[in-house]
Amino acid sequence: MIKNVSLGEEVLIMTRNKVGLLADIATMLANQSVNVEAASGYEIDGTASLRLVTNANLGIVAELRAKKYKSVKETEVVLVELSNKPGALKVVTTELGKNKIDIKCLYVTSSSKGGESSRMVLSTSDNEKAMALLASFIE
Repeated sequence: MIKNVSLGEEVLIMTRNKVGLLADIATMLANQSVNVEAASGYEIDGTASLRLVTNANLGIVAELRAKKYKSVKETEVVLVELSNKPGALKVVTTELGKNKIDIKCLYVTSSSKGGESSRMVLSTSDNEKAMALLASFIE
């Protein structure tokens, strides 16, 4: 069920939440022709946390900092291309658990209706070990 595994980077933005925050960031990305390949966002106690995997992380980190977003950083993640089938998540999580690799953060993007694959973005206690382990299950 695993089609491909690689190390990648995500941009993590933490800032005071406000209406239109994501629209402002999305506009900035669009104006720079940056493609968002995966995204996750939530708000806790007034603080927004946005995680973005893009095709141009370095450029947007500098731009976000220039626009006064104080907490912006790039972090390493594991990118897993999965078959879009029942049980795909089980394969990844079971193998990581068996090997004592803790999942710190996980989100999955799914392709449109009828799509054959999904992309999982995860941060673990040992990303390189996770990548090597999951690569052994590539079909």
